[in-house]
Amino acid sequence: MSVEVTSVSKRPERLSQTASAIQVITQDDIRRSGAASLAEALRLASNLQVAQIDSRQWAISARGFNSTAANKLLVLIDGRTVYTPLFSGVFWDVQEVPLADIDRIEVISGPGATLWGANAVNGVINVITKDAKDTQGFLLSGGGGTEQRDFGSVRYGGALGTGVRARIYGRGFGRDATAFPSGRDAADKWHLGQGGFRIDWDAASASRVTVQGDLYDGRIAQDSGGDIAVGGRYVIAKWSRTLSERSSLAAHVYYDRTHRDIPGLFREDLDTYDVDLQHRTRLGDRHDVVWGLGYRNINDRTAIGSDSTLAFLPLHVAREWFTGFVQDEIALRPNRFHLTLGTKIEHNDYTGFELQPSGRVNWRLSPSATLWAAVSRAVRAPSRIDREFFAPAKPPYFLAGGPRFHSEEELAYEVGYRRQQGSLALSVATFYSRYHGLRSLEQVNPPAPVPLVIANGQDGESYGTEVTAEYWLAHRWHVRAGYTELRVHVWPNPGSTDKSKGATESQAPDRQFLLQSWVDLPVHLGLAAWFRAIDDINNHLVPAYAELNATLTWQPTSKLDLSLVGQNLLHDQHREFAAATSPTRRDIQRGVYGAVSWRF
Repeated sequence: MSVEVTSVSKRPERLSQTASAIQVITQDDIRRSGAASLAEALRLASNLQVAQIDSRQWAISARGFNSTAANKLLVLIDGRTVYTPLFSGVFWDVQEVPLADIDRIEVISGPGATLWGANAVNGVINVITKDAKDTQGFLLSGGGGTEQRDFGSVRYGGALGTGVRARIYGRGFGRDATAFPSGRDAADKWHLGQGGFRIDWDAASASRVTVQGDLYDGRIAQDSGGDIAVGGRYVIAKWSRTLSERSSLAAHVYYDRTHRDIPGLFREDLDTYDVDLQHRTRLGDRHDVVWGLGYRNINDRTAIGSDSTLAFLPLHVAREWFTGFVQDEIALRPNRFHLTLGTKIEHNDYTGFELQPSGRVNWRLSPSATLWAAVSRAVRAPSRIDREFFAPAKPPYFLAGGPRFHSEEELAYEVGYRRQQGSLALSVATFYSRYHGLRSLEQVNPPAPVPLVIANGQDGESYGTEVTAEYWLAHRWHVRAGYTELRVHVWPNPGSTDKSKGATESQAPDRQFLLQSWVDLPVHLGLAAWFRAIDDINNHLVPAYAELNATLTWQPTSKLDLSLVGQNLLHDQHREFAAATSPTRRDIQRGVYGAVSWRF
């Protein structure tokens, strides 16, 4: 509860005092869990719905609306937005952040659009990596096993001059294929290589500069047509300055290039340019104001083969976003009752101006207890799949994007409570969200079933409760539990021909339970266990399941770590996503791997 977070108000504040449903995954959590990828580490946040689709693909969302193309969750890595404009979601197979370099992951369930903009509808994931000064010296690590076939990395951090620290790294891995229900291996094993750097310069007592970048290249097997090729690179520059005790200024700019070639389907090359400026100031004794401006430009080029089954038309588009936000935290009763008001104004090439306001109250009942409530409006702006998607690639089309598709809208109401009493920390958040203009598939010439056009023909609602609790049973024994109860209902509007009731838009369990326990044992041993129980999805199309991960670590010296990790130990294989009738659905198998890490 005492950890500082920045994702809720874009300034440091204690977790116990935030007016939001936020959870934090720390570096220690990741290390003890034995997670092998960023997507897997996100399972540690019980306010997320996380399902593995195959060896490389994941479906991740918050508060429902999970799918292979989930589009209501904003993901940031060191301030860089990583969603694709193709479907406003994330290609999780290329978000391979070195886990040892992560400082913390802040996970917000609920709208964050006032500060972060469109697509922060049901949540925000903010991945924050370590400063270069915290990764000095050499780190060598590697290992392998059954599903995590082989992996290795090398990292070096050192001083470049007075106040300048840097690190460079390189890593690679190979992952085994998942399985068909029969037990036969699917053709989806893959490998990826990656490298990068970070430089932090404390230019003066009040100024700081950060420059960092990555590049990666990978190959993913598929059943036919040749391997999928993925690659990319990015560079980020950040600058911040403390102007006075009451004012600070920050700016960042980044360039991101991604490449994806799926033989027989499509190819994409995407360039993203982004600039943001933020200013924070205190006005008098009661107002803490933060405001900012932003600009983003994308250049998206797609290509199709002669036998392609889909296309994004036009093949080449350039799009712009202009944003501005302001938020004022008002201390109506200092140290007791705070009111936060703010709004985001955003302009995009599809729908023009969008307004996303919010209001939050934070009542500190005591030094150890906080009650909060919020009302927010958020939108999910159109993506290329909504307006410019066609299947097949040439007419006559079976499915076409809707030229009049507008933003999906959400109005969310939240109430939460946090309390820490001795060794026990408790957090509860309840919510109700109303959605308008959800994506639908409409018949062009009913009752003829085809062609279909993408439209805003559905409305919906979601409501539920998220509960987390942590308890220190002893100085060396820590237990954390999380439970989520969720309901999502989607219905067609008058005149709509979509009868799916949102089945294609939301594939999330009604309830899920997570239990984590870790204990430090004598002779430098550590044992961690991680149990999850997930309810069925879409009326048992994906059956309910329970699984267990366990990690045994040994640290014979302060510089050497050895670990043995067991994943999905309760079943030979199980499925987490996709319809039971799908002939291509994949099952996730039990896995064991060993790892060694040496610092010097």
